[in-house]
Amino acid sequence: MANKRGTGLHMVFAEIPADKEDEFNRWYDEEHIGDILALPGVLNAARYVAVSGGPKYLTCYELETPDAMWTPEYENERKNSADWTKRMNPRVIGSENVSNVYQQIHPADVSQDLAQSEMAPVLQIGRMNVPEFVEDEFNPWYNTVYVPNYEKVPGCIRARRYRAVNGWPLYSVVYEFEHEKVSQSPEWLATRYAHPDNVRMRGLMVHANRSPGIYKKIFP
Repeated sequence: MANKRGTGLHMVFAEIPADKEDEFNRWYDEEHIGDILALPGVLNAARYVAVSGGPKYLTCYELETPDAMWTPEYENERKNSADWTKRMNPRVIGSENVSNVYQQIHPADVSQDLAQSEMAPVLQIGRMNVPEFVEDEFNPWYNTVYVPNYEKVPGCIRARRYRAVNGWPLYSVVYEFEHEKVSQSPEWLATRYAHPDNVRMRGLMVHANRSPGIYKKIFP
């Protein structure tokens, strides 16, 4: 059975003018996602809309590795896009457009369970930088303390951390939820302070505009 997840992730965020949203959504669902999924190394994809935070629209592409973004086939898709794509591409009509390519850094490997899992119904995504001098402490803390504690909260399916290979800010964390209210639960809120290093390390994060955001799946 073909894998549905890999170690690469392409996240495309965009704000779309209200008068173009209907056509934008039809273009994405009816044409664009299918075109990208046909490319080598692109394993799965889903579209989301912001429940909180932003930008409003998000598309997540699961990649075998980040290198899937730079294959000859992908380059050909960019250069020879269909007319509808040229007209509706979020780089053309969108504002606050973010298109980042990531390498998974936690967990270190893609388990068989993860590789075969479907795209989550809800995501919470944090995009942040930290000062360079704290990275050697920040990453082990995030991987061994912060993420594992949040993964124990009811409704949290899993979390993965990424480092950008193209785009900014440098770090991203993607929590997969069963529903939209997971991070509003008492258990989630209590976890913020469950370890003595949490307050200090959280204070060093500089989040991107409107991060973290909570996103609900709208396609497929």
